[in-house]
Order: sequence, then C-alpha cells, then structure tokens
Amino acid sequence: MVSIASDRLGNQLAACDIKGIEALEHKRELRVLQVFSVLSMGGAETWLLSLLKYFQEQREELPVKVKFDVLLTGGTKALFDDEATALGARLFYVPFTRRNLVGFAREFRRILANGNYDAIHDHQDYIAGLHFLMGAGHLPPKRIAHVHNPLYHRNNYANDFGRRTAKSAGKYLLGRFATHVMGTSRQIVTEYGFDDLAAGDVVLGLAHCGFDVNQYQGDYKKAHASVCREFGWPETSKLILFIGRLEADEVVHLGRTMTHKNPAFALDVVRECIARDEKVRLVMVGAGDAKRREFEDEVRGWGLEKEIRFAGVRQDVPRLMLGSDLLLFPSLAEGLGMVVVEAQAAGLRVLASDTTPRECVVIPELVDFVSLDASPDQWADRAMDLMSLVRLDTNECGATVRQSAFSIESSAARLLHLYSGK
Repeated sequence: MVSIASDRLGNQLAACDIKGIEALEHKRELRVLQVFSVLSMGGAETWLLSLLKYFQEQREELPVKVKFDVLLTGGTKALFDDEATALGARLFYVPFTRRNLVGFAREFRRILANGNYDAIHDHQDYIAGLHFLMGAGHLPPKRIAHVHNPLYHRNNYANDFGRRTAKSAGKYLLGRFATHVMGTSRQIVTEYGFDDLAAGDVVLGLAHCGFDVNQYQGDYKKAHASVCREFGWPETSKLILFIGRLEADEVVHLGRTMTHKNPAFALDVVRECIARDEKVRLVMVGAGDAKRREFEDEVRGWGLEKEIRFAGVRQDVPRLMLGSDLLLFPSLAEGLGMVVVEAQAAGLRVLASDTTPRECVVIPELVDFVSLDASPDQWADRAMDLMSLVRLDTNECGATVRQSAFSIESSAARLLHLYSGK
C-alpha cells in the first residue's frame, strides 16, 4: 500500500512538473534587444547580468518569458560575455565606427528584421539616436534610450568636430525616434538637456540599475576579520574602501588634478586619516594597471605601502563592503552613484562628493556629502568622525534598500512595464 501511495504521489508530482513546463512554454515571449558597447566591468553591465539571472530564476512566476539579445557595438568580447551567454542571452558583435557605418547599419537592420523584438533598450545615450535612425523601418514598438554616465563623461568624449556633431544629431534623432528616454537619475536627464523632449511624444523617466540586495547581507565582524586577514592587517584596523576606475581624463579643479572617480584625491584623504589614526587602512578597488603602478610608487614614497593596498578588479565587492568601515567616494560627477546604494545595503557609511546626485540616498544616516572645494584635511576630519559612529544593523539596512527602487525585483518590474507598455 505504501508503495502504491508513493507511486501515486510521484505520478502527481510528475504531472505537476509537466503542467508547469507546458504553462511556461505557452507564455508569451517578451523579446528585447539590449545595446551596449562591451560587457566589461561596469554598473550597467553588471545590472544586465543581474537581470538575466533574475528573469531566469523567476521565469515560472513571471507573466511572460523574457528573452534578451545583446548587440555589442564595440565589436569585441569582454569580461561578462560568457556568463551572459550561459544565462540565455544571444550576443551580436557589430562594430559601430566611422569606417563601418554602412556595414553596421546593414547588419543592425538584419538583426532587427529577424528578431521580432518588442523593445530595443540602448544604453549609449545620445548615440542611441543614430542607432535608431539606422534601424528606421525595422524598429520595435518600444525604443528606449538610457543615460548612465554623467554629462562630464560625454563632454570629454565629444572632443572633436565629428563627435560633437554626432552628439547633437543623436539628441535630435532621439526626439524623432525614441519612445522613452530613461536616466539612472532625474538629475542626469536634465543635465543632458532631454527635458526639451518632454514637449513631444517622448516619455522621460527613471530606470535604476537594480541589484541583488541579498549579496550584501552578512556579519560585519566576520567580514571585517576576513578582509583584515587577507591583507595582513590587525583586526583592530579601521578600513576605508575606494571603488572606481583608476585611469581617466584629467581636469584641473581649484589647482588640483582630478579624474572622474578621483582616486588621487582619495589617496590624499586617506594619508591624512592615517596621520590622525595609525589604525586606518585603505583598500583601493579598480582597473587601470598603469595608474596603479604610479600610485604604488607614490604610496611607497610616503612609507605607507603596508597601510594602503591596491586590489585591482574584484568580484567580491559585497564582502569588502560588509567588512569595511567607510566608503570614500570623491567622484567629480556621477549619473547616480550605484556603488553608494550598494554600500547602504551593506550598512556601510559613505563619504561622497556633493556632485553625486542625492537620488542615491536610501538611508540618510549612512551618507554624508562634502564639496570637492574642501581640502583633503577637511575630508579626513569628516571621515574620522563617520568611522567613530556605531554601525547600523546590516539586516535592517538591507531590508530598507530591498523595498526601494534599487532592488533587482523593483528594477525588473520597472523594465517589464516599459517593455510591455502595461
């Protein structure tokens, strides 16, 4: 009797599995063409992978099947390509260069014609307008241009007549072809001059790069001890974390040479912090080997090579955030500053430049802003004050961020609304 009952239960479960598979197969497929340059280590690219994972994990719960293809206009493979493919994305490598405009247009139109897409989601701001022109006649119903980088970044790139012309033409064409222009912050939409498009049929709005908040949950003491062991520091160390590309175009601000993420300024701030408290340590995360070697020589000249460590590109940023005592974020300009939001999910206090959009603040007690007009001494004073405060409960911080627009759940729901128009 027990055997018969077990067989019946097994048959029922198998029938349920078959019904679930059949239901999944009969769901409408929502097809989207994502447009990036390359899938390197960046906020938008990391977001794409998070979305691919989320849509795969939640495929039985979602009202539609979500299928992403990715057009890579850089034309080359990068860090996340294999992972994106493993998660079900189909990648197209089509270089978008001055010499290959005709070839790009031909292949782009072929991809659109064969893709039967519901939406195209282009992450290259003004240049999306040129892409949309080249795809005219084959474009899907929803045509979304997404602005991630600050205008500072785009202005530095548009440094010759051809690029300035492309920038101006791209903005005009978005007004003609785009259905939506989204920003990672409302501030960046205004900075790019897209408010002018609101008078037409283009919808302006926000689409945040959500992330899996669960990755940033854990025990601070255990993570702190782990990070200290890795770098050979005592567990009594006070850890400052910097995350950002080390190399970028240089500008002069109040007589100081600065770059986009401003690592040189961060080093000056930490040097002042160490002068105040010998327990202070810095982990500097970011790509840029040439600049890293230059910084290492400078730090060696200060005699602080044991206190300041350059960790390169890391895949364990959540662990580093959980184990640190302060995120230092002296950026010259930001589209939003997603690393600031991630830090809040880990309960990590942040000292950021006042050029960072305030829209990144989810937990006000965790984020302080200081002007880049202030000296490294003044930044160091504030950094030391923040590290002396009691750390907030990581679980509570994570719960707050999970309920915000920055969680992967909220971000995915926002995109489904945009893509489907429902």
